[in-house]
Amino acid sequence: MKRIMYLVVLLACCMGVNAQTSTVYNRSSIKCLGVELDGSQTLRVLGYGRNRNDAKEQAMKNAVWAVIFDGIKDGVQGCNMRPLVTEVNAKERYEDYFNIFFSDNGAYHEYVSLRDTKKRSGGRHKDKIGYSYELTIRVLRPQLKARLQADNVID
Repeated sequence: MKRIMYLVVLLACCMGVNAQTSTVYNRSSIKCLGVELDGSQTLRVLGYGRNRNDAKEQAMKNAVWAVIFDGIKDGVQGCNMRPLVTEVNAKERYEDYFNIFFSDNGAYHEYVSLRDTKKRSGGRHKDKIGYSYELTIRVLRPQLKARLQADNVID
């Protein structure tokens, strides 16, 4: 009987971990809204933080991270869905480079723009952790690709 109770508790804990993991996964939702003639991508990105500024920073980092490593999975046709870095284990290989690149006020700021964001267009939600904001962010993909090529991260 003790073993059965132990298994039930263990299964309940595992289900709780899965629920938390899916919540964290949804926080990185990114959708492509379009591509400009200069090659930049306009993305709708969700960012979480203690306040609006933290959420905005996180949304910009999420947008650049997705363009570099993950690729864009949702959005309109015509968006460049492939990530810039396709090398396996590139995150680990260039870890020092990307830690500096994505630091607060790091170089990633040069490749994002918030000029497409309209006032009060983003959703704002509060939960136990903090605030979430949905922002429209333009990622300067060609310039970002040129930077990664110049720094010998991609060919």
